[in-house]
Amino acid sequence: MKNIVLIAALLLFSFGNSQAFEGKGDQKFQVGANFQDEATGINLTYDYGLGENISIGVSSSYALGVDDVIADVADFGDRFDLKARFNANLGNVINIDPNFDLYPGLSLSLKNFGGHIGARYFFSDGFGIYTEAAFPLAKYDEDVDLFYNQFTFNIGASFNL
Repeated sequence: MKNIVLIAALLLFSFGNSQAFEGKGDQKFQVGANFQDEATGINLTYDYGLGENISIGVSSSYALGVDDVIADVADFGDRFDLKARFNANLGNVINIDPNFDLYPGLSLSLKNFGGHIGARYFFSDGFGIYTEAAFPLAKYDEDVDLFYNQFTFNIGASFNL
Protein backbone atom coordinates (compact mmCIF):
# COMPACT_ATOMS: atom_id res chain seq x y z
CA MET A 1 0.00 0.00 0.00
CA LYS A 2 2.88 2.38 0.81
CA ASN A 3 4.35 1.79 -2.65
CA ILE A 4 1.07 2.64 -4.38
CA VAL A 5 0.76 5.89 -2.39
CA LEU A 6 4.40 6.77 -3.16
CA ILE A 7 3.97 6.13 -6.90
CA ALA A 8 0.72 8.14 -6.98
CA ALA A 9 2.40 11.05 -5.16
CA LEU A 10 5.36 11.03 -7.57
CA LEU A 11 3.05 10.99 -10.59
CA LEU A 12 0.96 13.86 -9.25
CA PHE A 13 4.10 15.87 -8.50
CA SER A 14 5.48 15.29 -12.01
CA PHE A 15 2.13 16.30 -13.57
CA GLY A 16 1.98 19.44 -11.46
CA ASN A 17 5.34 20.77 -12.71
CA SER A 18 4.50 20.80 -16.39
CA GLN A 19 3.27 23.84 -18.28
CA ALA A 20 1.70 23.91 -21.74
CA PHE A 21 2.95 27.30 -23.00
CA GLU A 22 5.57 29.39 -21.22
CA GLY A 23 5.60 32.48 -23.45
CA LYS A 24 8.58 34.17 -25.10
CA GLY A 25 11.26 31.70 -26.17
CA ASP A 26 9.11 28.62 -25.58
CA GLN A 27 9.64 25.92 -28.23
CA LYS A 28 7.32 23.04 -29.06
CA PHE A 29 7.77 20.13 -31.46
CA GLN A 30 4.80 17.95 -32.39
CA VAL A 31 4.57 14.76 -34.40
CA GLY A 32 1.30 13.09 -35.21
CA ALA A 33 -1.11 11.47 -37.60
CA ASN A 34 -2.98 13.50 -40.22
CA PHE A 35 -6.49 12.48 -41.27
CA GLN A 36 -8.48 13.85 -44.24
CA ASP A 37 -10.80 12.63 -46.98
CA GLU A 38 -9.13 9.95 -49.12
CA ALA A 39 -5.77 10.06 -47.27
CA THR A 40 -3.95 9.65 -43.99
CA GLY A 41 -0.44 10.79 -43.29
CA ILE A 42 2.09 12.27 -40.93
CA ASN A 43 2.23 15.81 -39.53
CA LEU A 44 5.26 17.61 -38.03
CA THR A 45 4.97 21.00 -36.30
CA TYR A 46 7.43 23.42 -34.69
CA ASP A 47 6.26 26.49 -32.73
CA TYR A 48 8.35 29.28 -31.18
CA GLY A 49 6.97 31.67 -28.57
CA LEU A 50 7.30 35.37 -29.42
CA GLY A 51 5.40 36.71 -26.41
CA GLU A 52 3.19 35.74 -23.51
CA ASN A 53 0.40 34.47 -25.78
CA ILE A 54 1.82 34.56 -29.33
CA SER A 55 3.82 31.97 -31.23
CA ILE A 56 4.90 31.41 -34.82
CA GLY A 57 6.03 28.24 -36.48
CA VAL A 58 6.05 25.83 -39.37
CA SER A 59 4.02 22.73 -40.07
CA SER A 60 4.57 20.04 -42.66
CA SER A 61 2.35 17.16 -43.68
CA TYR A 62 2.75 14.24 -46.05
CA ALA A 63 -0.10 11.97 -47.17
CA LEU A 64 1.07 8.35 -46.90
CA GLY A 65 -2.07 6.26 -47.17
CA VAL A 66 -3.99 7.40 -50.24
CA ASP A 67 -7.31 6.05 -51.49
CA ASP A 68 -6.73 3.55 -54.35
CA VAL A 69 -8.90 5.56 -56.75
CA ILE A 70 -6.53 8.54 -56.76
CA ALA A 71 -3.25 6.86 -55.77
CA ASP A 72 -1.98 6.77 -59.37
CA VAL A 73 -2.50 10.50 -59.97
CA ALA A 74 -1.19 11.72 -56.59
CA ASP A 75 2.47 12.73 -56.96
CA PHE A 76 4.83 14.19 -54.33
CA GLY A 77 3.53 17.74 -54.86
CA ASP A 78 -0.02 16.60 -54.20
CA ARG A 79 0.89 14.65 -51.07
CA PHE A 80 3.19 17.26 -49.44
CA ASP A 81 2.24 20.54 -47.75
CA LEU A 82 4.32 23.13 -45.88
CA LYS A 83 2.79 25.92 -43.76
CA ALA A 84 3.97 29.03 -41.97
CA ARG A 85 1.72 29.53 -38.96
CA PHE A 86 0.72 32.05 -36.32
CA ASN A 87 -0.90 30.99 -33.02
CA ALA A 88 -2.68 32.80 -30.20
CA ASN A 89 -1.89 30.63 -27.17
CA LEU A 90 -4.87 31.04 -24.83
CA GLY A 91 -4.10 28.48 -22.12
CA ASN A 92 -3.31 31.05 -19.44
CA VAL A 93 -6.19 33.32 -20.57
CA ILE A 94 -8.94 30.72 -20.17
CA ASN A 95 -7.09 29.29 -17.13
CA ILE A 96 -8.47 25.74 -17.21
CA ASP A 97 -5.23 24.07 -16.14
CA PRO A 98 -1.57 25.20 -16.41
CA ASN A 99 -0.84 22.01 -18.38
CA PHE A 100 -3.49 22.82 -21.02
CA ASP A 101 -3.13 25.18 -23.99
CA LEU A 102 -5.79 26.13 -26.53
CA TYR A 103 -4.37 27.79 -29.64
CA PRO A 104 -6.39 29.12 -32.57
CA GLY A 105 -4.33 30.40 -35.46
CA LEU A 106 -3.80 31.21 -39.12
CA SER A 107 -1.54 29.55 -41.65
CA LEU A 108 -0.15 30.27 -45.10
CA SER A 109 0.68 27.07 -46.98
CA LEU A 110 1.74 25.85 -50.39
CA LYS A 111 -1.93 24.93 -51.00
CA ASN A 112 -4.00 27.65 -49.31
CA PHE A 113 -4.49 30.30 -46.68
CA GLY A 114 -6.23 28.70 -43.74
CA GLY A 115 -7.06 28.56 -40.10
CA HIS A 116 -6.59 26.01 -37.37
CA ILE A 117 -7.56 25.39 -33.80
CA GLY A 118 -5.59 23.12 -31.57
CA ALA A 119 -5.22 21.98 -27.99
CA ARG A 120 -2.35 20.36 -26.14
CA TYR A 121 -2.00 18.91 -22.69
CA PHE A 122 1.36 18.21 -21.04
CA PHE A 123 1.70 15.28 -18.65
CA SER A 124 5.27 16.19 -17.67
CA ASP A 125 7.73 19.00 -18.34
CA GLY A 126 8.70 17.57 -21.72
CA PHE A 127 5.87 15.37 -22.99
CA GLY A 128 2.22 15.89 -23.86
CA ILE A 129 -0.45 15.18 -26.46
CA TYR A 130 -2.08 17.46 -29.01
CA THR A 131 -5.00 17.58 -31.36
CA GLU A 132 -5.56 20.09 -34.13
CA ALA A 133 -8.19 20.79 -36.78
CA ALA A 134 -7.26 22.81 -39.89
CA PHE A 135 -9.48 24.26 -42.59
CA PRO A 136 -8.90 26.35 -45.74
CA LEU A 137 -10.14 29.93 -45.86
CA ALA A 138 -8.89 30.73 -49.37
CA LYS A 139 -7.64 28.15 -51.90
CA TYR A 140 -5.02 28.99 -54.52
CA ASP A 141 -6.67 26.73 -57.09
CA GLU A 142 -10.37 25.96 -56.76
CA ASP A 143 -10.06 22.94 -59.10
CA VAL A 144 -7.53 21.11 -56.90
CA ASP A 145 -9.03 19.44 -53.85
CA LEU A 146 -6.93 16.28 -53.60
CA PHE A 147 -5.20 16.90 -50.26
CA TYR A 148 -4.92 19.73 -47.71
CA ASN A 149 -7.51 21.92 -49.48
CA GLN A 150 -10.11 20.48 -47.14
CA PHE A 151 -10.74 19.95 -43.45
CA THR A 152 -7.85 18.02 -41.85
CA PHE A 153 -7.47 16.58 -38.37
CA ASN A 154 -4.18 15.89 -36.55
CA ILE A 155 -3.49 14.04 -33.31
CA GLY A 156 -0.19 13.06 -31.75
CA ALA A 157 2.60 13.77 -29.28
CA SER A 158 3.93 17.17 -28.22
CA PHE A 159 7.41 17.86 -26.83
CA ASN A 160 9.05 20.83 -25.11
CA LEU A 161 12.44 21.69 -26.56
